[in-house]
Amino acid sequence: MSDSELHEVPDFIDDENVENELYEHHRLVVDKGQGLLRIDKFLMLRIENASRNKIQQAAKAGNILVNNVAVKQNYRVKPLDVISVVLAFPPRDTTVYPQDIPLNIIYEDAYLLVVNKNAGMVVHPGYANFDGTMLNALVWHFRHQPGAKPDAMPLLVHRIDKDTSGIILVAKTEEAQSKLANEFFHHTIQRTYQAIVWGVPRESEGTVTGNVGRNLSNRLVMSVFPDGIHGKHAVTHYKLLRDFSYVSLVECKL
Repeated sequence: MSDSELHEVPDFIDDENVENELYEHHRLVVDKGQGLLRIDKFLMLRIENASRNKIQQAAKAGNILVNNVAVKQNYRVKPLDVISVVLAFPPRDTTVYPQDIPLNIIYEDAYLLVVNKNAGMVVHPGYANFDGTMLNALVWHFRHQPGAKPDAMPLLVHRIDKDTSGIILVAKTEEAQSKLANEFFHHTIQRTYQAIVWGVPRESEGTVTGNVGRNLSNRLVMSVFPDGIHGKHAVTHYKLLRDFSYVSLVECKL
């Protein structure tokens, strides 16, 4: 900042207020039909990657407001409450910036492209992985094509986990994204994976069903829940390909 900019700062600004300024990171309005629920549990279910411990720490620090008043972690939310989570630093920039990262693109046309993702690469920015992702690499690829628009953006249809390698379809147009998403929704696209698992399945073939969602205690871990309680319903058909005694190679179809 230049000296001239410093002189433009109004004399009436209170330095103490500047230091204590809080920035709103989340704002939620409780539904009309919401029953009484502790605010730490409510926020854990509404804010992605938020652990109950972190929420309780924020409440103790006075960073959780209900109707502009700081509340404790045992406050019970009521219908139409306005909840704000405020912190001493501004929200992180969520813009996906282009990064020149090598990609294994095995097919591409005017409507979509197919990436063979390596294990260890995160598909899109998220908690603890704000850049260096496949999406950052795709933005670079899109914007360095002949005649590309400077704001060209890839449109993700699905994803696979960081430590999983495999094929990912990426749409180039909204129409292609809509049609591909419809295929995934109606399970008309077959997805087959191979995995190494501990032990040997009792049956050489079978089906595993359950609801998959984030663990209620640790939001960074996925868990399987009984049907109809939490998570998204999932069905996996498996087939034993090879028995190594203590581990097995299995084929999984979703």
